[in-house]
Amino acid sequence: MTAAESAVSALNATICMRGQGVVKGYAIGRAAVMGAAALEVVHYRIQPDDVPGECRRLTEALAAARDDLQNMVRNLPADAPREMAALLTVHSLLLDDPMLAQQTCDLIAERQYNAEWALTTQGQLLAEQFAAMEDEYLRERAADIRQVIERVLRVLSGSTALLPQLEAGHDGEPLIVVARDISPADMLRLRGARFGAFLTDLGGPTSHTAIVARSMNVPAVVGIGNIRALVRDGDVLVVDGMTGAVIVNPPDFVLHEYMRRQSAYADARAELTLLRDAEALTLDGVAVKLEANIELPEEAEEAMRAGADGIGLFRSEFLFMGRSSLPTEEEQYQAYASVVRTMQGRPVTIRTLDIGADKTLDGEIAVATNPALGLRAIRYCLANPEIFAAQLRALLRAAAHGPVRILIPMISHMHEVRAVKQAIIAAGRELDARNEPHDKNVALGAMVEIPAIAIAIEPFVEALDFLSIGTNDLIQYTLAIDRGDSDVADLYDPMHPAVLRLIAHTINAAERGGKPVAVCGEMAGDSSMTRMLLGLGLKEFSMHPQQLLDVKKEIRLAHSNALRVKVASALNRAERIDLASLEG
Repeated sequence: MTAAESAVSALNATICMRGQGVVKGYAIGRAAVMGAAALEVVHYRIQPDDVPGECRRLTEALAAARDDLQNMVRNLPADAPREMAALLTVHSLLLDDPMLAQQTCDLIAERQYNAEWALTTQGQLLAEQFAAMEDEYLRERAADIRQVIERVLRVLSGSTALLPQLEAGHDGEPLIVVARDISPADMLRLRGARFGAFLTDLGGPTSHTAIVARSMNVPAVVGIGNIRALVRDGDVLVVDGMTGAVIVNPPDFVLHEYMRRQSAYADARAELTLLRDAEALTLDGVAVKLEANIELPEEAEEAMRAGADGIGLFRSEFLFMGRSSLPTEEEQYQAYASVVRTMQGRPVTIRTLDIGADKTLDGEIAVATNPALGLRAIRYCLANPEIFAAQLRALLRAAAHGPVRILIPMISHMHEVRAVKQAIIAAGRELDARNEPHDKNVALGAMVEIPAIAIAIEPFVEALDFLSIGTNDLIQYTLAIDRGDSDVADLYDPMHPAVLRLIAHTINAAERGGKPVAVCGEMAGDSSMTRMLLGLGLKEFSMHPQQLLDVKKEIRLAHSNALRVKVASALNRAERIDLASLEG
């Protein structure tokens, strides 16, 4: 036991830790600590004659783990989170990936490692490659690699005890799960208990813990660092999903204050539901569109329940991730069409494949000098026309079921726009030749996430049907700051005057050109920035469905024209905008 653990254990000491709050809300309950996620494995060398048998033992364990996951998918209960089937399927597909299975067998043969040693060695290599990737979503997939390997190690060890037996706390208090990380399968096994929150050492806003916690509407704080080592079963925990704070064994006055906050927040959420069918209209009568960001087709139903005006960003990457072969045109069509049908005539904006030079689609990892500035997104698609053509055909076919808008990421040159338009025309001709129902007159838009397009925006406004500002990348490229780098993350500043001027310039140019423009980055879903974005002239927001009502409330309390005067004045003086000054 470390000195820190001893200190906490001694007198139920109060400690406060902080991570990243990925689901808002407050929770008070008893800790239920999951065991170490990583299994200790024995390392030994085998005899050359034992290599075939050891590879067979590995292959059988992979198959058993895959069968277990597929059985979970087939037998999902009706009230399981909608995302669960897709997440479990991703893990199942990873078990078939030759980067995992074949190369682990190669390690057994070449180095004469036992199966467990070879599997952890290959898994560490893959996890490190994913963790080093520029794209945040892809970085989080390192957790998938760890989790599937842990599952196979359990099979190899003969262990079936994946999780502790959890029961409700004293007097029916909700449990707060504390873990190093939580796999989708483990989340499914945990669903039977009454949970107040999820806390993990690892993870980020796109981790599976975050995704499932959002779908369950349960407060979650991730990336805390070492909370699992410092908390014991039964400790009283206070979780503040708003700030990412976690308080262990709080004094009574702190406990009572958070009980008050929890009650007030529940009342406020209940009141917000009354806004579901209300118009997003400012006090001075400016109508605002509120759309949803989704990653999985099933999330379209959540968008409808939240009252979204449409899908502002459907990230198509999920179809290409965690598999050893490319999705067919038919698979893509079915996924896109299901979202279009669910949205019942509301527009669906689908972003084309946004993948980078840091990962190719056949499972082979390629190392780029700087993946953020390399062959990624539309550059990758234009360099791989067969992949791009299949996606475009699927999109045009899906458009036959309702309004589809094609959104192109990482545009920086007009010749890219012209190339995309030619590719769409070619895809339409191929579908004509096949007599396949489709709509070739889909709206075409571009992500504004590179400063170059924001600065020279006018020709893009003229050539395109709409624009969508990706604030996450725009901020990083403008400030040369990787928010995933802990050494400089504190310099990541959405409110930097340069960033706001680029956003304002884009919105104003689109307004003059009569073209719609949205913000689909994290700024759009942050209700503390809603008034500022209205002051920049924004009339279309896209965000996670659970953020819609908070933003709608702010819109209905705001006076758009007054905000535009205040914000314009501050931008002209190159001053930082004080968000508090925009209240009231």
